[in-house]
Amino acid sequence: MGLGAYAAAPVSRVEIAPYARRMDVILIAGFWLDGSSWAGQAPALEGAGHRVHAPTLPGYAPGDSSDVGLQDHVDAIVRLIDEAPGSVVLVGHSAGGAVAWGATDARPDRVARVIFVDAFPPPAGLAINEDLPAIDGLVPFPEDRAEHFADVEFQDFTDDQLADFIARAIPVPERVAKDPIVLTDEARWEVPVTIVATAFPVGQLENLIAADHPMTAEMQAVKEMSVIELPTSHWPQLTKPEELARILVGEVAGE
Repeated sequence: MGLGAYAAAPVSRVEIAPYARRMDVILIAGFWLDGSSWAGQAPALEGAGHRVHAPTLPGYAPGDSSDVGLQDHVDAIVRLIDEAPGSVVLVGHSAGGAVAWGATDARPDRVARVIFVDAFPPPAGLAINEDLPAIDGLVPFPEDRAEHFADVEFQDFTDDQLADFIARAIPVPERVAKDPIVLTDEARWEVPVTIVATAFPVGQLENLIAADHPMTAEMQAVKEMSVIELPTSHWPQLTKPEELARILVGEVAGE
């Protein structure tokens, strides 16, 4: 599927002043989505002068799902980093945040910023989601949404948008969901981090950090972190595409 395959809220032209430094921006989709899910953000980034890469990760193409693990996704992003002429910005949505963080760990000197979209930098050894049910080595979008998602995660979806999203959901290789992330280079903590909080409220995140929750270990270790609140669904690239585009362009520019 090419860009524009997923239904999203209507997008008007996002007026952004060109950024003097051209960056390679790698957009990493979360579970059940391919690269076309960034159709609402890629044009704004390109309009600001950046080179945009929105890969469909291994295991998401038909006939390409056998024995694909989390490290295969990380390695795919590392290859894009290595092919870029300079520093890159990684944008990881949901599970794509773990992939972005693993790639940052592998190439901390090449990553200028990591932007987590309703995600956070995971601690070493964490699996993305071991509870998702798998069938024959694949994790389809759960039939019982209420068992795995809160209602707030679907806010701002129209009925048609949600039906389209679910109909197009691509099964995820089971190992991608259940393999623990491997992190070895503490230089990753030197890379600036932005968290775009959508279905996960900023106040809840602050409470977890204040309580020294183990899940926040990496957030507390990074040297520079900012949090931007964009109240909407867990899939803001579909439900608030224009607003997310503005945030991404601003964060890539360091504004």
